[in-house]
Amino acid sequence: MSVLVITGTDTEVGKTAVTAALAAVASADGRRVAVLKPAQTGLLPGEPGDVDEVLRLVGPAITTRELVRYPDPLAPATAARRAGRPTLSPSEIAAVVTELDQTHDLVLVEGAGGLLVRFDEKGTTIADAAWAVNAPVLVVAAAGLGTLNATALTAEAILRRGLESLGVVVGRWPAAPDLAARSNLTDLPEAAGGPLLGVLPNGVTGLHPADFLEVARGALSPWFGGTFDPEAFASHYV
Repeated sequence: MSVLVITGTDTEVGKTAVTAALAAVASADGRRVAVLKPAQTGLLPGEPGDVDEVLRLVGPAITTRELVRYPDPLAPATAARRAGRPTLSPSEIAAVVTELDQTHDLVLVEGAGGLLVRFDEKGTTIADAAWAVNAPVLVVAAAGLGTLNATALTAEAILRRGLESLGVVVGRWPAAPDLAARSNLTDLPEAAGGPLLGVLPNGVTGLHPADFLEVARGALSPWFGGTFDPEAFASHYV
C-alpha cells in the first residue's frame, strides 16, 4: 500500500502546500496520484477547498476526494455536531483509502488541523485513521518560536500509537525568517525524531503550476532520490 498520511503541528501550517508538492512531483514523474481530504471545515458547499487547491496546482491528471464538509471552522467533530451532520469513522476513511490504492501508485491523505484533532464524538483522530490503513505519517510544521515543542508532542503521539514517522517538512518558510525560524533548520530533526525532509517557502501556492512544480521538486528532493541540504536552502532563503 503506497499511502502517506500528512498531518500538521497545528492548523494553517502548510499541509495543503506540502500535499500538493508531493502530488505534483509524483504526478510529473508518471505516478498515478490520489489526494484524499477526509474532512474539510470552515467552508460552505460549492466553495473551493483544500483538494481544489491541490488540483489547481497539480493538474487534472490526479484524483481528488473530499468525504465530508462542515461550515464552521472548527475541529471536524465539533463542526459536525453544530451542523447536525454525521461524522467519520476510521473504517470509513480506510475503506476509501483502500479503494483509491487499488488504482493509484500513491495515495496522500491530508488531515484536518493537527494529529489529535477529533473526527467524531468517540475521539477518533487522523492518527487512528493512519493506524487503520497502516500508513506512515509526515509532519508539517511552521517555522518559528514554539514549533519545536509542537513538533515533539506530535512525534511522541505518533510513536505512542505505533505509527511510523517519516520526518518533518516546514510548510511555510517566512520571507524574513527570525532567529527562531533559522534555528529550526538545525533543531527540528531532533524534535521530530526524524529527518527534515524539506522546506516550502510561504506563498508557494500562489505560483503558476509549472513554477510550483519546480520549487516542489527542489524542496522535497529526498522523496525522489535527492538530499535536502539545509545549508544550501539557507543560502537562498535565510
